Amino acid sequence: MAETQIEWTDATWNPVAGCTIVSAGCKNCYAMEMARRLEAMGVAKYSKLTRRSGNRTIWNGRVREDREALVIPYKWKKPRKIFVNSMSDLFHEGVSDAFIRSVWQVMRNTPHHNYQILTKRPDRMAQFVSKQVAEVLPNIWLGTSVESGEVVDRVDALRVAPAAIRFISFEPLIGPVGNVDLTDIHWAIVGGESGRSARPVLEEWIDEVHEQCVQHRTAFFFKQWGTWGKDNKRRSKKENGREYRGKIWNEMPDTHAANV
Repeated sequence: MAETQIEWTDATWNPVAGCTIVSAGCKNCYAMEMARRLEAMGVAKYSKLTRRSGNRTIWNGRVREDREALVIPYKWKKPRKIFVNSMSDLFHEGVSDAFIRSVWQVMRNTPHHNYQILTKRPDRMAQFVSKQVAEVLPNIWLGTSVESGEVVDRVDALRVAPAAIRFISFEPLIGPVGNVDLTDIHWAIVGGESGRSARPVLEEWIDEVHEQCVQHRTAFFFKQWGTWGKDNKRRSKKENGREYRGKIWNEMPDTHAANV
């Protein structure tokens, strides 16, 4: 994986493959079906990482560390924003601390890139960074996913992780998040779910996040409505577009003003 259509990044880098469903936001994860397709295409890295459950493809809990992938960022000479593990979770319990340290070394050696690490396991991330990382690197952004108020406690775990940039992906937003303390959170990405089984997103849920971003001066990036538009009608992702409150929101974190 390299170039990507994900609106908030430039490229993806997957030194880990495979994952486990941990919360409701994982239900329709695109990576599960993509892993199945890649296995069918003969890509050994994704072999035997999924199983069928009814008419769905889901993770079976296995993860695979890919040491060969560690060389990829060195080959990219032009600076990029790199989404780390779009097909997995670097802080999955099946990924060893030793391998995470190897990933960190690559990121340390390539300071011309900005690395965006998104996890649903921020407790482990905070613990790892606090205990095993000697310095906070300005090119490593740490983030967590919050799909509804049921997992909003992930934000507290993220906040204690030493980082130059901390961000939250409210995607897929499948319920209200309620009051979220965005203190020391520099960036929020918001988006509805897409695909055949997508769950609707309500504009009032997006409003709730946006208003709190304004209050805390957190950069706001609206990624998509997804399958369900603001009028709560089902259309294609492209038809529903990215416009919210009459504009496209592509705000990015201020890397110069961020405090560790």
